[in-house]
Amino acid sequence: MPPVSDDLRAARAHAYEAARPEILALVPPGARRVLDLGCASGALGAALKARGDVEVVGVERDPVYVAQAAARLDRVIEADLDALAADGLGRFDCLVAADVLEHLVDPWAVLGRFAGLLEPGCRAVISLPNVRHWETFWTLARHGTWPRRPEGVFDATHLRWFTLRDAHALATGAGLEVEHVDRRVRAGRSASAWDGRLARLAGLPAARTLLSFQHVIAARRAT
Repeated sequence: MPPVSDDLRAARAHAYEAARPEILALVPPGARRVLDLGCASGALGAALKARGDVEVVGVERDPVYVAQAAARLDRVIEADLDALAADGLGRFDCLVAADVLEHLVDPWAVLGRFAGLLEPGCRAVISLPNVRHWETFWTLARHGTWPRRPEGVFDATHLRWFTLRDAHALATGAGLEVEHVDRRVRAGRSASAWDGRLARLAGLPAARTLLSFQHVIAARRAT
């Protein structure tokens, strides 16, 4: 896959160059060695390091992001995750895979490979877009075609798509036990004033799946 273009990087800046508080909140405060798959500019890792004494190792394929992350993290590996071996990285007590697995050819193998570096009982934090968001059905019914956009659920560089059930299967197949799911609610392709109101509706089982644009999963490596 070629490096990200400047235009595409700008379109994704709010998602890939932010500290991601919803991810940060699920990284255990006691984590001392964190592996961040698809670390982008290293903003999340920088927030983790500001929070306490922690070593953050990032993996990123885009050279511009690699240069930015290298100034923030303890180590950054420039590599394609589909091809990167886990040998030599050591052990970790937290693994982060935030909005990266859906861009891979074989996310099941990748997650399994790197989850194997977690100490038993330690946590993985996985963020995936929800393809069962209502906009999928609306767009297909109205236009009869799959949307391709610079970012979001229909990011044109996504190679895989996940429902919550698929996300559970991905985690369990990697030897992880799902502990918690944060369903991120959004009315449309970007944040709006409607999101807060819809969050209340998301408590209803019938609406929860259709209103969730993203699932953030905390899972534990089986002992």
